[in-house]
This record gives sequence, structure tokens and C-alpha cells, in this order.
Amino acid sequence: MNFRQLDLNLLRVLVAIHRTGSVTLAGKSLSLSQPATSNALARLRDYFEDELFVRSPSGLKPTRMCEQLATDVHEQLRAMESKLVGRQEFDPVSSDVHWKISLSDLGEMMFLPQLASALRADAPNASLSNIAVNANQVTNALESREIDLALGILAPENRGIRSELLFHERYMAVTASNWKPVSGRAQKTLSLDQLRQSGFAVASPTATFHGSVEKMLTKMKLEDRIVLRSRHFSAMPDIARQTDLIAIIPEMFVRELQLRQDLRVWDINDAPVYEVRMVWHKSTDTDSRHMWMRSLVCKLFQRYGKSHLSKPSA
Repeated sequence: MNFRQLDLNLLRVLVAIHRTGSVTLAGKSLSLSQPATSNALARLRDYFEDELFVRSPSGLKPTRMCEQLATDVHEQLRAMESKLVGRQEFDPVSSDVHWKISLSDLGEMMFLPQLASALRADAPNASLSNIAVNANQVTNALESREIDLALGILAPENRGIRSELLFHERYMAVTASNWKPVSGRAQKTLSLDQLRQSGFAVASPTATFHGSVEKMLTKMKLEDRIVLRSRHFSAMPDIARQTDLIAIIPEMFVRELQLRQDLRVWDINDAPVYEVRMVWHKSTDTDSRHMWMRSLVCKLFQRYGKSHLSKPSA
């Protein structure tokens, strides 16, 4: 092999096919036609004297040589991109950057309006998409640049992922205004015995606010009291209002509901506290665009978090 004979643009094709498992999808991600992408793959195979990818029922699978190459090449390309782009001073007013952030449905309700308002004021030419990614796929999505940031109850353990604490969160109980526990006094905090005698409605979204509600109830040995599971937190207030079920929702959502007279809010005894974090890939640490966006997120939501979480009632 003569390295000088290798067209470095082909390496971008190698990484794209490795990421997508498809010549067609790789071409689309690079704005190349399917024939051009196939031709690039043929040239890569000739150069490395290896098939690089073999067909399988689930798509193209990398050979052992390709697996080693693609991982190393991907890191080098990302490092180079970060250095080149990061040196450019970011001007939010003129930039037309397209931000891709992963939020759950509740995160979209709580974070997206404020973030959109700030972007329209400070970066009017920018655009923003919420690309909800399953919590256990966030690391891969950040590595592949499918998303720029994720916000939620996240604790990625990959060394290539950075994170910053935004605020602490806990879950509370919401019921119809006339709901009362089966036994005991109706105080501000529901006891474990009162919870055991009740039925629950919980949300089980697929994205970044994952199954922490059910984890909490399982830890409290209340999982058998779950009567209803919804895909979206937005349904919880009306479910509570129209049934005798207790809806379990995060306190930041409770704040949005406090003006509703048809609901009652209760503390949950010994409810655990969770960390809501912003996560990103280390390759964007010094990218001026990403630094600006991370600073904006912290400005908007770290301040919110410091004031919103009250101490649980005794």
C-alpha cells in the first residue's frame, strides 16, 4: 500500500458505511449518489485488498480489518474537524447552524420553548431539531454526530462523553383534587402504606427521561400497583383528573401544573433525587459553536434548577 495514492475523501465513505451499514444511507449522509458511493467502496476494497464489508440480513457488516480501520479513522477525522471548526470564531447572529438535540417528550415540553425563544433572539438564522434517542443509544448518537447534545436523566460511562449537571430532580404524585388516601390522614406527603393502597399511572417514554419512574416504584416495592402506562408525560394530568389513579411525574412538570385547580400535588416519602445532565462528545469540547450552545443551555436551565427543587416535606 502506498499512502500517497489513497484519496482521503474515501475514508469519509468508509466511516459512513461503517456507521450506517448501508451504501445508500452512507451516500445520503455525505450527499453522494448511490453509484458514487459504491464506486468509492470498490476503490477502498482495491486499496486495502480486503472486502471491508460483507452482506448480512441486517445490512453490511465490517470485516475484522475494517472494524479496526473505521474506529481509528473515525476518531482522527473527528479530531481534525473539531480543530479546524473550533478555530473559527462563532457568530450566533449570522450562523445558520442546525442544532440536533435529544430530548424526551417531557424534556421537549420543559426545555424546548425556552431554548427556541433564546435561539430566535440570539441566533435567528439557526435551526433546531429534537431527535429523540433512546437513553441507551445516546453515546452512539453523539459519536456519530446524529445529535449534538442530549438533556435528561443520563449518566453515560463512556470516556468519550462529557457531561454537566443542570439540576436535581425528584418525582411527585398528582391526583384529582378530590382524591383522598384509603387510610390515614391526608397530609402533604403520602406514606408508603398509603401508596401501597393506591393505583399508579406512569409514563414510559423511550428517550432520554427513561424508566426512572418505574425504577423508583420497583425500589419501593410498588411496581405491582402500576395500573396504567402511557408513552407520554403530557397525558398524566388528565389521567389523574379523570381517574382515581396517582400520576407520578417530575417536580419540574408539577410546577407547570400548579395553577390547575382540578389537581392536587403530593410529596412522596423517601422519593429519590435524580441528576438531570447535559451530555456531549469530547471531540466538540473546543468547538466554538458547541461551546456557545452549551453555555446557553447552562444559562437557561442551571439557574432554573437551583430554584425549582424544594426540600421534600417531612
